[in-house]
Amino acid sequence: MIMLYFSGTGNSKYIAELFCKQMNAVCCSIEEKTDFDNLIALHETVGFCYPVYGSRVPRIMRDFVKKHMAALKDKKLIIFCTQMYFSGDGARAFTDIFARGYINVIYAEHFLMPNNVCNLFITPLPSEKTVKNYITKAERKMQVVCDNIAKNIIYKRGFNPCSRVLGLIQGVFYPKLEKAGMDKVWIDGDCDLCNLCVDICPMSNFENANGKITPKHNCTMCYRCINRCPQKAISVYLRSKVKKQYKTL
Repeated sequence: MIMLYFSGTGNSKYIAELFCKQMNAVCCSIEEKTDFDNLIALHETVGFCYPVYGSRVPRIMRDFVKKHMAALKDKKLIIFCTQMYFSGDGARAFTDIFARGYINVIYAEHFLMPNNVCNLFITPLPSEKTVKNYITKAERKMQVVCDNIAKNIIYKRGFNPCSRVLGLIQGVFYPKLEKAGMDKVWIDGDCDLCNLCVDICPMSNFENANGKITPKHNCTMCYRCINRCPQKAISVYLRSKVKKQYKTL
């Protein structure tokens, strides 16, 4: 099997690599430059791992799936999503990209991971001890997941009616937030033109032109640039200065 993942700041990458290490599976970021159609064709089971935003799948992952839709026809799918608190149907939401019966989901699970949203006072960044606790619990859960998959036990977190309702409540405003977020990226005067954001943005959302870094209205809200900017000069939605950054796992 193969696990394809998108990770803004390392949480989903950690889960994807943890799974692949235990299951001896191929692990690949969707940002890599490779022939994904051929790679998918070589594997009977395809896993996807991504962070949930408002109980929904990030735009970058949705676009990737749509691009390789034909290769995914009739594949067995494993779906993992990482979440801050809870997402309701964060894993089930992935199936909304497909027509009914197009794929066969054999396992779906949610993993609680540390918060990386560093510019909202209501979502404070976790302490080092808290991060370690998240990782320990995720590793224990992953062991159970891998054991179940090895035994052909089918489990689908987030697919029950209650989870569906919770997901719909959380996700009702997400389309508007996602659209607004594409345009609301702020860069303050502390930017020193290091070009790191230009290099690391998965959406190529930044360009260095005329002596300044300019967003190109294509943000997927992964918080990678915000958490890695050496000058803490980038924010999304809010113009407030980032005081503390989430360190990649």
